[in-house]
Amino acid sequence: MRAFVAVAEDGGLSAAARRLHISQPALSQTIQSLEKRFGVELLVRSNAGVSVTPAGMTLLGEARELIARFDQLEAAMSKHLPGNGSLLRIGIPLELPADTLSRGLAALAADFPATQVQIRHLSTAEQTAALRSGELDLALIRERPAGSDIDVLLVVEEHLGVLLALDDAIKRALPEGIRLESLVGLQWLGFPRDGTPAWYDELTAIMRSHGLDLGPESSRQEGLIAEIKVPTISAGGKFALAPSAYSTRVPESVRWLPLIGSPLRRRTWAAWRAASRRRDLARLISSLDPVPPA
Repeated sequence: MRAFVAVAEDGGLSAAARRLHISQPALSQTIQSLEKRFGVELLVRSNAGVSVTPAGMTLLGEARELIARFDQLEAAMSKHLPGNGSLLRIGIPLELPADTLSRGLAALAADFPATQVQIRHLSTAEQTAALRSGELDLALIRERPAGSDIDVLLVVEEHLGVLLALDDAIKRALPEGIRLESLVGLQWLGFPRDGTPAWYDELTAIMRSHGLDLGPESSRQEGLIAEIKVPTISAGGKFALAPSAYSTRVPESVRWLPLIGSPLRRRTWAAWRAASRRRDLARLISSLDPVPPA
């Protein structure tokens, strides 16, 4: 299930294999085994990557729920593990760049081979609450938490572009990209505010300042990764925000365009409890690639 979710989110086998720290042939065999088990095609493969079939969409939703429930079970049982600090619990958001944790996890495995790593997909709000309650050891979140009880490190900064139907892109884009105000009249396929309220408010304030009418807030069910929104976008009249990594993952009916002037930047912070004295956590954090000050 984790392998399938990784492929669906990363848009390709090679990126997902790096994220999971396994070989691409092994990952491909895992996906093929899933398709054989369920008797349906889950992914459509092409030179541009993979796209999720309707059957795969059904599995994606179920898989996420199953993984979340299993993670809860594993966290509960970890209390009985011998040896304090042998489980490192990490929260990550959707659409985390595949190489964000790679170097840190490799260093952790080399220096602390007994440490087990548990990764959970959670929203920023859920991660921050879990960090403060002691349910997570490290959170990768989209807004910096307030308070001196949590230490942070900026590890990813992405310039967001837009996904548009081909016809919309032809009508509105310039050779160097598209201006934010040129999206006026299109519907934004956004995400729910409750998961990242500060980031949501920052993002929508910038878009509204360029004249965009964003309409009602998206429901939790609509807050999907950009790749899942592609079929809706291809029909025209809508747009979604996405980093440049999506420029090679969309069908011919959809275009990714950079925003002229880079007005929208998505940041990801590594956050941990300031009182933590875990040496394995410190080793992982020290191996992350921080974003240099602007």
